[in-house]
Amino acid sequence: MKTEHDGQKPAMSRRSLLARTGAAAAALAVGPVLGGIQPAMAASWRVPGEDESHKRTWMAWPSSSTIWGSTLSKIQTDIAKLAKEIAKYEPVIMCADGSSAASQARSLCGSTVTVISSVPVSDCWMRDTGPLFRVDDAGGLDSIGLNFNAWGENATTFYGIPASAYNKDRAVEQNVAAYNGTPFARTSVVGEGGGVEYDGDGTLMATESCWLNSNRNPGKTRSQIEAELLAKFGATKMIWLPGVTGEDVTDGHIDGTARYIKPGVVMVQLAGAVRPAVWTANANAIRNVLVNATDARGRRLQVLTIEGPDTLPRISRSKQAAFLSSYMNWAVTNDAVITTQFGDTAKDAAAKAAISAAYGRPVVQLNLDNLYGNGGGGAHCVTMQEPNR
Repeated sequence: MKTEHDGQKPAMSRRSLLARTGAAAAALAVGPVLGGIQPAMAASWRVPGEDESHKRTWMAWPSSSTIWGSTLSKIQTDIAKLAKEIAKYEPVIMCADGSSAASQARSLCGSTVTVISSVPVSDCWMRDTGPLFRVDDAGGLDSIGLNFNAWGENATTFYGIPASAYNKDRAVEQNVAAYNGTPFARTSVVGEGGGVEYDGDGTLMATESCWLNSNRNPGKTRSQIEAELLAKFGATKMIWLPGVTGEDVTDGHIDGTARYIKPGVVMVQLAGAVRPAVWTANANAIRNVLVNATDARGRRLQVLTIEGPDTLPRISRSKQAAFLSSYMNWAVTNDAVITTQFGDTAKDAAAKAAISAAYGRPVVQLNLDNLYGNGGGGAHCVTMQEPNR
């Protein structure tokens, strides 16, 4: 088991999103969930990289006024826009909370998106609440869950949203797996899918600010958390990165700053002029770790960089500091990469060109200001890919 970190650890924090709730949930024991079915834990099981072929994308329809208040309709508009775009490239299943929400989702998403009402959801953050699908060498498919606990119960602390508002999301991972007929097991650590990046070829990267946080994994050491993540993802090396605690609801998810393009290649977004200094320092620190890192295969990582926007012309000045101005929070599909544009013409164009060149796929940029601003998350945060076997 390998690990890598340069010892640099700037102030802990993150981007301004949903909310905190009470005390951290204790780590849950690994065990079968679906009628005694438990996935095989052979070394061949792995979570594929997001650049690999997808069967479909899973999403969740936001319908809670307790969570979203008067901004709900705006968030729904952005979720529908994104779902319809992804559906041009691969199937999309949208989970809605009951028949009324499902009817609304069908109306706004259109006929190209499959909407189901049999998987209850609290909110739209499928990357953090949904299962991570794994494949094996024999063509099998199973899934694992990271025991979502509302970002260390930050939803309540940050925004005063009651912990109970996220009760349905705490069970989404096993409910999606059950609907899909996919064997499922929980990990023994607590976290979110947006908190770990994986290349599908043996290497993970994650921020300490998320995983080594008492609101998720009290009493667990970095070595214990690392060993569990590596085992369940089918990986052999972890690259630990600095993060930011307390600045946003996720405590510094990696997927807003650094992403795998493919094995051996990562991209980092350096903060633009609109980002607070704490995020600029964190992005620089993450880049500095990665340029000196090697992966599980012994390859020195190729580190590509882009810059965030310098202006947010559609966003009021008072809201810019909390706005997730990240091109990195993209959704990969089979034939395109879906990201955002912020109205900074030069930076938008540069990011689009760089991401397209890196992936060798077209890049679609949508205006998702409500999701990235009022929601504090992006296209990656609200999607979960299911791989082809």
